[in-house]
Amino acid sequence: MNKSILLATLLAAVALTACGKKAEEVPAAAPAAVVAPVVAEAASAAASAADGMASAATGAMDAASAAMPK
Repeated sequence: MNKSILLATLLAAVALTACGKKAEEVPAAAPAAVVAPVVAEAASAAASAADGMASAATGAMDAASAAMPK
C-alpha cells in the first residue's frame, strides 16, 4: 500500500511538472518581400497554363467542327 501511494505521488508530481513546460516559440513568418516574388511567379505560371489550356480547347473545338459533316 505504501508503494502504491508513493507511485501515485510520483506520477502526480511528473504530471504537474509536465504541465508547467513553456511552449516552443513559433518561428516568425517569412517576410512579405520574400514571399511576394514567389507568389507572383506562381501566378504567372498558372496564367500561362490557363492560356495554354484555352488554346488547346479552341484547337480541339475547331478540329471537331471541321470533322463534322456539313
